[in-house]
Amino acid sequence: MTINCKGFLINLSTPKVMGILNVTPDSFYDGGKYKNENEILKKTELMLKEGATFIDIGAYSSRPGADHISIEEEKKRILPVIRLLLGNFPEILLSIDTFRSEIAKLSIEAGAALINDISSGNLDDKMLPTIGELKVPCIMMHMKGTPKTMKSLDHYNNLMIDINTFFSEKVADARKFGINDIIIDPGFGFAKNTLQNFDLLKHISLLKSHNVPILAGISRKSMIYKTLNNTPEKALNGTTALNTIALLNGASILRVHDVKEAMECIALVNTYNQAN
Repeated sequence: MTINCKGFLINLSTPKVMGILNVTPDSFYDGGKYKNENEILKKTELMLKEGATFIDIGAYSSRPGADHISIEEEKKRILPVIRLLLGNFPEILLSIDTFRSEIAKLSIEAGAALINDISSGNLDDKMLPTIGELKVPCIMMHMKGTPKTMKSLDHYNNLMIDINTFFSEKVADARKFGINDIIIDPGFGFAKNTLQNFDLLKHISLLKSHNVPILAGISRKSMIYKTLNNTPEKALNGTTALNTIALLNGASILRVHDVKEAMECIALVNTYNQAN
């Protein structure tokens, strides 16, 4: 299973790591940490050295209840970072975490490699046609509502049937617009309560029926720290445990704050899978 990023075929038969670089002041874990060029470059260099294949840049916080920002503010936050990183790491594969087609288009034109849309095109009806025209990979996530409203939208008739139905429709939509490289993200924490998140993790292999790579974004989320009664800052061990389960159940990409530990998960699970 491969995806084409800027002419490079990325083989996802061996899972890969996507490192998170938030340039928002209000992300749930690392908001405001990377305020200047030196901090951004230092964090990115570390993630690349530790083995990240992709770096995911987010300029609009998608934490529950996150404040809305204007499109101009999102541009002001994200475009200089894309130029900075490509200027210092020319081979970097940047994923852009946005649900706005205009930001997606400007980011790809600036040199980014793929788009990560938390709404799968539902918050901007121009998003999927735009990605199809740009001929870049698209990560489509399951979410209901918006970051501001999703917390109250965790009712499902049947969690896995509902999510699979959602992806059946969205993958078909993406294909209709000429998007060849699709990755699906079940959206841990997005319109799902703690028990639903664990149900999803337990049954994530059911999403393999769509024949596209699966991304798991569990890193330091509330399903971990609320279960363990600690904080996002103390949730690395729990993240590692759940990333391991995600890999065993078929995840092809781990989206994480801590690249080294995620790479170790992949190495151990790969060896486990090779054992007789």
